[in-house]
Amino acid sequence: MEEKLMSKKKPSFPVNERFNRYLAKYNRNTRIPVFYDDLLRFSGSIVVYDQHDEDTFWVRCYYPDHERIEIDNSLKKVYTILHSDGSDDSLEWLNVDAIDYCTFGNSKPFRIKVRNILNDSFTYFYVKKADASRLYGLEFEHLLSPHRINFLVYKDTLIEAHIAGIPGDVFIEDHLPECDLRAQTQIAKQFVKFNERCTVRLLGDMRSYNYVVIPTHDFDHVEYQIRAIDFDQQCYEGKLKVYQPQFFKENYKMVKLVSEKLEESSIEQYRKEERSLLAKRMINTKSRYKELIRCMINDHVSTKENVKELRTDLYAFSKDMKFKRASTMGQILRTALDFVKRNYENVNMQRMLE
Repeated sequence: MEEKLMSKKKPSFPVNERFNRYLAKYNRNTRIPVFYDDLLRFSGSIVVYDQHDEDTFWVRCYYPDHERIEIDNSLKKVYTILHSDGSDDSLEWLNVDAIDYCTFGNSKPFRIKVRNILNDSFTYFYVKKADASRLYGLEFEHLLSPHRINFLVYKDTLIEAHIAGIPGDVFIEDHLPECDLRAQTQIAKQFVKFNERCTVRLLGDMRSYNYVVIPTHDFDHVEYQIRAIDFDQQCYEGKLKVYQPQFFKENYKMVKLVSEKLEESSIEQYRKEERSLLAKRMINTKSRYKELIRCMINDHVSTKENVKELRTDLYAFSKDMKFKRASTMGQILRTALDFVKRNYENVNMQRMLE
């Protein structure tokens, strides 16, 4: 299914000056002491296996001794900039336990494991190439989803905080079969809302390994959320189905769960809820959202062919003539989001007049 839906390889798009100014204004753009290319100078690596002795597509990197000390110090500094005030006070209590390199996918990220030696707690962050479409995806996620995103950009390097949760493919295989009826119904609801959120804001390629399921214990039961972790496919592909997680075979069991546990009326209710929440977030972040969408309207993060195909698909889906006049992915996304916001405002107006 994916070969028909997705391009074989998405190119990386540079961050233009206007978008850079936006990132600097909102404290995303800051000087960091290490670049993505610096980490590529590893001298050897070994495969990282999971608990079932299966290849994870990550390799653990090793560096010459004279370089490892400098790289470790730089990465610890990056950690303090990302999670604190960037001061050197806590550097002596931090240790870089591992530098892993992903051999799978477009972005080829590095995953850095940093441990606090005082209490043995640890966390991860990622070092990636700064791709404009990914940065737009991160910013729109921060503004329009229920979740906040922590990342930094400096020149051609992106530092991205780890998003904790159970990888979707692992959850579907190992945890979903153990869930009781109540939990399954709630997970089905969350998948409907997640599917709607991705579709409306045109975040593509949400195959099961590109999102996490987050269980939260609440009194006598567990609540679940589904959260995207990969934003590489923000407004790039031309096919509308790429932006609808329900059409990827990796999500088949989730889709089946929705059809088994939810009535059509409930599905429509949850879709409406998610669109309303998205519209509220647009209104609440009005100034920043407008700056961001203007950046994207004046940027190029896809091909002319993909723009033409997506606007045709969206016109066929919505019958909104504004899609036909869109010439960039930014204009298409604005039209899609304005469509949702306009409907929300119309419903509110009708309610006030009753």
